[in-house]
Amino acid sequence: MLLHGLRVDVLLVQTGRGAVLAVWFNVSDNVREEDNNMHLGFSTMNTPEDPDPRDLAKMLEAAGFESLWTGEHSHIPLCRTTPYPAGGELPQPYTQMRDPYVALMAAACATSTLKLGTSVALLMERELFSQAKTIATLDLLSGGRLMIGAGVGWNEEEFNNVGSAIPWRKRYRGLEETVAATRALFTDAAAEYHGEFIDFDPVCCEPKPLPRDDSSSGPMVHRGPPILLGAMGPVGIGHAARWADGWIPVDVAMMDIPGEIASFRRQVSNHGRNPDSVDITMVVMSEVNRELLLRYRDYGVNRVIVGVGMENWNKPEMIEPMVEMCAGVIPEL
Repeated sequence: MLLHGLRVDVLLVQTGRGAVLAVWFNVSDNVREEDNNMHLGFSTMNTPEDPDPRDLAKMLEAAGFESLWTGEHSHIPLCRTTPYPAGGELPQPYTQMRDPYVALMAAACATSTLKLGTSVALLMERELFSQAKTIATLDLLSGGRLMIGAGVGWNEEEFNNVGSAIPWRKRYRGLEETVAATRALFTDAAAEYHGEFIDFDPVCCEPKPLPRDDSSSGPMVHRGPPILLGAMGPVGIGHAARWADGWIPVDVAMMDIPGEIASFRRQVSNHGRNPDSVDITMVVMSEVNRELLLRYRDYGVNRVIVGVGMENWNKPEMIEPMVEMCAGVIPEL
């Protein structure tokens, strides 16, 4: 269809409430080049009220987005004393989140280039071996498009309900061991791990994820999807700098974004790692606009994840203008 002299397509997306979104985008102008400096991802709460992940993924891929991200909460305890980090009442969508890996598999089946991410997955709240198999299977079937954003979680009651041997007060150390053990399962034919909280003798855990380029280990290795750490505060940021493949901060929690990015890169370097090899993926909770995205690009952020904002989590009709606005900025990133 031609609109104001431009070639455009229309994509209809069915939402959980029966409404239909008509999403317009310029096909020719929204294709991002691989050598651009910053990628753009989209985050969804992944509830039945949101668009089907297959439809949302097709929309994002066609509009030039790099990736689709979704978080994880297996359950929300009704008897909870842990305060919601953002303050106030817990938003209802937290109680309705679908399984992230199943949703991302559906998205993978509907697309060919769109990357798929968790932001964040609660790795310590699942059984280690079955989780490794789920992640490896999704990575294989998606053609190696998976990225794992991991976190320790904020809900102590939820964490304790799964019966983990890891105490809440040592959750960052526990996540470090969980990631290390998972990487061993992804890499070694006879994987074993012996830590403070996780301990197992050699096992066969197949299939492995798709091999990745890794200059430190040879051209191709079964290292698995990159694992990024979503964390704020000195302890979490220190862990990200020491062992994670990337850092996922939240912009509204940062007082001096360029200063904190520079500090993180220094920490990475102090651990003997190359700061350019550790991605920074910024979750945007502030108002999204062109100027903000260009500013984060200039700060050296590798990826920005946008969404409709907490106040619109239960308004799927807000996805259309957000995607449309961001699609127009992607060529500048």
